[in-house]
Amino acid sequence: MQAEAAIKLKEATNRLQQLNQTAYQQFSERTQAADYQTDFYSEVKPFADEMQRVLDVWRPLADAWVKTTKPRYVFPIQIKDTYDNLAIVCVTAFQKDTRKRRFYETIKSIDYVLSNILDQLDQDQTEL
Repeated sequence: MQAEAAIKLKEATNRLQQLNQTAYQQFSERTQAADYQTDFYSEVKPFADEMQRVLDVWRPLADAWVKTTKPRYVFPIQIKDTYDNLAIVCVTAFQKDTRKRRFYETIKSIDYVLSNILDQLDQDQTEL
């Protein structure tokens, strides 16, 4: 994989980790509050749009990276599932009826895959 594409993938992956953490904080600190009211157009939509924008950059880069470098602990299905999970989490973080345990497990799963990608990218960079 070209160095430029690897840098873009790393930047997008880091941004997705930040957005994943933001979704976690939104759900655990604000959405669970008894008096919390969601404002779709000022909160949910801008967050979901930002997530989708980053995902649209990240997915093709991640797919190409997995196909060309064949990392040890990251597989194509994980890229697809992480993409799907992030697209869902960005909206469910604002919903009061979201099941806590499932939400938290999804956040952990996303973070695990993104961390593995970053670790492998760092390892690839040191091997060059």
